[in-house]
Amino acid sequence: MLAIGSKAPYFEGVDENNNVIKLTDFEGKKLVLYFYPKDSTPGCTAQACDLRDNYNRFLALGYEVVGVSKDSQTSHKKFIEKYSLPFHLISDTETKILQDYEAWGEKKMYGKTSMGTLRTTYIIDENGVIIEAIGKVKTKEHSKQLLKDN
Repeated sequence: MLAIGSKAPYFEGVDENNNVIKLTDFEGKKLVLYFYPKDSTPGCTAQACDLRDNYNRFLALGYEVVGVSKDSQTSHKKFIEKYSLPFHLISDTETKILQDYEAWGEKKMYGKTSMGTLRTTYIIDENGVIIEAIGKVKTKEHSKQLLKDN
C-alpha cells in the first residue's frame, strides 16, 4: 500500500459516461478513492451500496467518492443503474491506476494464485496527499471505517 503522508499518484481515467476523471479534478476537496475487484459481485455490491447509503454524509464532510475497477464502462454503467450509485466509477482495463495505487497484485483463492485487484481504499486530502489507507476493507461497513464511527 502507498504510505500515509505521501503524494497521491496522478491518475486519469474514463468513467461510465466516457468522461475523463483525473486527480486534479479534486483539488480543494477530499477524495475517497476505492479500488474493488468486480461489478455486481456480492462483496463489491455490498461495498458500493454502503458507500451509496452514506454518500450524503461524505458530501456534507467535503468528500467525493470515486470507484475504480478493471471492468468496462458498459459494466460500470449497468452496475450504477442497477444499484442507483450516485458516484462515478473509473474503468481501468489496462490496470494502470490500479498498479500506480498498489491495488493490483497476486491473490490466492481456492489454492490458486492469480493477479487481480486488491480491495483497497485511500483518502486523499485537498492537497493531493494520502491521509488514510485501508487494505482490510469491511465491505458491509466500509463507510464506518472511513468515517470512524465504530
